[in-house]
Amino acid sequence: MLSGIAAGGFLLSFILVGSKLIERIPLAALVGVMFVVAAETFNWKSLRGMAKVPKHDTMVMVVVTLVTVLTNLAVAVVAGIVIAALVFAWDHAQQLEVEVTKEADRKTYCLHGSLFFASVTQFTKFFTPKEDPSEVYLKFDHARIMDSSALEAIEALAGRYRDIGKALHEGA
Repeated sequence: MLSGIAAGGFLLSFILVGSKLIERIPLAALVGVMFVVAAETFNWKSLRGMAKVPKHDTMVMVVVTLVTVLTNLAVAVVAGIVIAALVFAWDHAQQLEVEVTKEADRKTYCLHGSLFFASVTQFTKFFTPKEDPSEVYLKFDHARIMDSSALEAIEALAGRYRDIGKALHEGA
């Protein structure tokens, strides 16, 4: 920690006091120094562990690196956040499950997981309105409704049941 503070202090004083000397250093020499510093400070052993890192995390790292080189760090950070959020949503959407119980004149769907924009398509595939009995129950005891897309999907599902003369009830 002390070495970092000292290095920062010396660099600040060198820039403030020796700015005329810095201007005389050729830019190519500074780029060479930067490459040497980057190569020496990179932990090359960390590349061995890349096989253990999830593929989507590796993809985010590669994309952020490329975007940093091609544009700038601020754009790369935003791109990394967006990609990581989309990957998270995709992974979370895959965790939606339904448990179906049938009785003589009714069928109950018990939803498990999070229902949101990324899981709506999977949610609608769970239901078979034409084959279901006239009384169908949908339980949300183990589920979370996360956004308006989920509400719209539930309303659309209820509409599908209504259109064929069947009732979709919440709970019970």
